[in-house]
Amino acid sequence: MIEAINPATGRHIRSYTTLSPAETHARLQRTAQAQLEWRRSPMAARAAVMTQAAAQLRERTDANARLMAQEMGKPVAQGRSEVEKCAWTCEYFAQEAPRFLAPQPIKTDAAKSYVMFEPLGVILAIMPWNFPFWQVFRAAVPALMAGNAMVLKHASNVPGCALEIEEVFRQAGLPEWVFSTFLVETAQVRSLIEHPAVKGVTLTGSTEAGRAVAAVAGAALKKSVLELGGSDPYVVLEDADLELTVEACVASRLINAGQSCIAAKRFIVVEPLCRRFEERFVERMRAQRVGNPMDEATQVGPLARADLRDQLHAQVEQSVRRGGRLLLGGRIPDEPGAFYPPTIVTDARRGLRVFDEETFGPVAAIVPAQDEEAALRLANDSPFGLGAAVFTRDVERGERLAAAHLDAGSCFVNAFVRSDPRLPFGGIKQSGYGRELGLFGIQEFVNIKTVYVK
Repeated sequence: MIEAINPATGRHIRSYTTLSPAETHARLQRTAQAQLEWRRSPMAARAAVMTQAAAQLRERTDANARLMAQEMGKPVAQGRSEVEKCAWTCEYFAQEAPRFLAPQPIKTDAAKSYVMFEPLGVILAIMPWNFPFWQVFRAAVPALMAGNAMVLKHASNVPGCALEIEEVFRQAGLPEWVFSTFLVETAQVRSLIEHPAVKGVTLTGSTEAGRAVAAVAGAALKKSVLELGGSDPYVVLEDADLELTVEACVASRLINAGQSCIAAKRFIVVEPLCRRFEERFVERMRAQRVGNPMDEATQVGPLARADLRDQLHAQVEQSVRRGGRLLLGGRIPDEPGAFYPPTIVTDARRGLRVFDEETFGPVAAIVPAQDEEAALRLANDSPFGLGAAVFTRDVERGERLAAAHLDAGSCFVNAFVRSDPRLPFGGIKQSGYGRELGLFGIQEFVNIKTVYVK
């Protein structure tokens, strides 16, 4: 049984019955059969489904924003933006997938030789709760456009979102079983990965979950794509535009109550600017409105679960005990719900949990740096490598540092890191491997086949 709980109130929403192992096996068999038909469908037919899925999403925007707010605490205004981004992604791949997957002729000594892209089959998607629509659509849309089928094992606290996504695709005209939500316990994930019908697995989640999934998929010799945790550094140089920088840093740190693997987490500020940055950062973080996610004016909602809030608070407390200096927040509110205030710990360094670990919530670590060289060294001093950013008025300098000196899958200059359907997205080191979105994302779950005709 899966229980959905409202994190803003702690109240029970609804119970859902999970599938038995026998039921999951039968459904996987149906999905495998449905994929054989879907892979033969013309690209234009697949594009028509995705275009209609975008229309379905937009028709249901308000209802789905409320559903996200209810199940995991996302403010409704942010939920609407998430739904729109999913619709955009559907339209983008409907338009671009035929070009991305077109056969590519290659000159050799053959009369004809080329590379073509064929679907692998059924892809298992293991998705998190923090962006309950976006994480699924960014994985599903490219895979489906490539001719694969997808089975979704969503996070257990967003079952309503999981079933709603299945309904969006059904209403869009996707054939039955080509996309299917499986409400199953985490203990059943191993058997899903190992099932002969499953040909690949994509996971967005923690580094620990990534290791577990990679081990099972690797043993079964199945392709996997892992988008894992992050501790993104934002390098703020001495010549940065302070107002632009602070606005970007606050937006990145607090979107989705800070529950984002690609959110800014460590703010590495060169000393001549550090104290001014602290003052302005505290001012802007304090001004953010925390409250009921159903309220249109709310900017920071609750964390998704009370246990996650308590883990975050422990990271803050231990960091302060070891020498971090608390500038803002850092106290659990005396009210119902899994709320945590925007929090800033400065003088962060190696050995403090807010520097060493991913902080999944509205907690910012300010790291003073003596100069550019020290700032870059601190930025890269992390087991993670998902995103990074650099802020400077010298755009050429910023580009050089982003391109050649920051170790991450996505490096931005004078902007906060975000995903975009047109660009590949993913990390290095313990932030995972493989890519989603763009040309490189759609080619992850395909057989890149060489055809040689003498």
